[in-house]
Amino acid sequence: MVSAEPTPGTTSEPARSRLVVPVLAFCGMVVAVMQTLVVPLLPHVPELTGASAGAAGWLVTVTLLTGAVFTPVLGRVGDMYGKRRVLLASLAVLTLGSALCAVSSDIGVLITGRALQGAALAVIPLGISIIRDELPAERVLPSIALMSSTLGIGAAIGLPLAAVVTDNFDWHTMFWASAALGLLDLLLVLWIVPESAVRSRGRFDVPGTLGLAALLVGVLLAITQGSGWGWTSVPTLGLLGASVAVGLLWGRYELHTPSPIMDLRVSARPAVLLTNVAALLIGFSFYANSLVTAQLVQEPTSTGYGLGASLVVSGLCLLPGGLAMVALSPLSARISASYGPRTALAVAAVVMTLGYVVRFFTSHSLWLIVAGATVVACGTAIAYSALPALVMRAVPVSETASANGLNTLMRSVGQACCSAVVTAVLARVTFVAGGRTAPTLHAYLLIFLIAAGAALAALVATLLLPSDRPGREATREGDRPGGTVAVPPPTSAARGNA
Repeated sequence: MVSAEPTPGTTSEPARSRLVVPVLAFCGMVVAVMQTLVVPLLPHVPELTGASAGAAGWLVTVTLLTGAVFTPVLGRVGDMYGKRRVLLASLAVLTLGSALCAVSSDIGVLITGRALQGAALAVIPLGISIIRDELPAERVLPSIALMSSTLGIGAAIGLPLAAVVTDNFDWHTMFWASAALGLLDLLLVLWIVPESAVRSRGRFDVPGTLGLAALLVGVLLAITQGSGWGWTSVPTLGLLGASVAVGLLWGRYELHTPSPIMDLRVSARPAVLLTNVAALLIGFSFYANSLVTAQLVQEPTSTGYGLGASLVVSGLCLLPGGLAMVALSPLSARISASYGPRTALAVAAVVMTLGYVVRFFTSHSLWLIVAGATVVACGTAIAYSALPALVMRAVPVSETASANGLNTLMRSVGQACCSAVVTAVLARVTFVAGGRTAPTLHAYLLIFLIAAGAALAALVATLLLPSDRPGREATREGDRPGGTVAVPPPTSAARGNA
């Protein structure tokens, strides 16, 4: 039995306990900002570091890979050994990675630092799990709505902030700033956030973890590098083939081990599986909005449709969407509370589809481009808020972090697929304008149609989900091999003031 006593200096003090959600949400936004921090810097990396353009691209790719691998793994570790403990470790890794990037211009060191930053993506599902464990029931939905939305909010805010820093300061400044924010997060979590008393039994699944890492790295490398290597090239097809083989062996092992890193039986339940499919499609649709907006407005006027905007202006086009996501997360929680998170996710998919319809017909005016991008962001906010609520209704309490880690992973896979599709379309549907090869307007419109199709597919997956039964969550012991350790919650006084 695990002790249920609150950590000294945290939940025992009401003033501090009220700050748990704001602190966790701030941590989530800092981590999300790290994911897009280097995007405005990428075109300049070769001249700043002497590295090739291909090596510079790894500053984004390696973050995606480590985030994909460590998010579900650290979620499981948090369920077993303490979510606050793993949250602190993740933030420490983020801070170390930022410091490495801040002190060096060597591409190898930068890639290592970015790999460490990516591993911290697990902060978001860990934060969701802590919220579920520590807050009274009436505050859980709005709080997890905010926490889940930080993934989109941080991405939308990070691009313009990074663009401003890149244009006006030494590029190392943004890494110093991220290191300082990571350190601040560490101190705030140590001071404010309690350790969850809920644990799951079992031993850590080392072989399963290694198999999952090999599977994810193989698939994501093939997706992210396929356009450069060639989709029918030996490396791409070899990686995909090896990933299928590893996946089959890994799945067989996970089904027969008593304490798997990922409970495939739980993940195969329609309520969990369809939610994760919807998460992948929503992640795809959301990321198209971020990728295309910045590039579209920067296209030169010689193309006949481009606006010739600066890097800073292109980043600022996403800022209203980020602010809208902050404002709308409470609305999503109200929809989920009143009508169920399935309804909220369906509404989100419809809004995102309508946003791309607006974008399809209004790609010549800066303000209308911003309006369309903001509508898509509004739908994303509602979707990202509803997804963890759906997950929590379908999994045992002791698996909240690992299950939300898998859901966050599926969003990341969707973003990786989107990046590959956008790159392929913009590289192939081109024409010569002003003496240079540029994507045609039809290339951008095609991307809008594909992203709208992904949102509609997410709507179909959502409608196939089992009907909502408000107030019911999967909390039975024994829902997974090894059972759970359900420890009494912290004192009622502490919970009531959370």
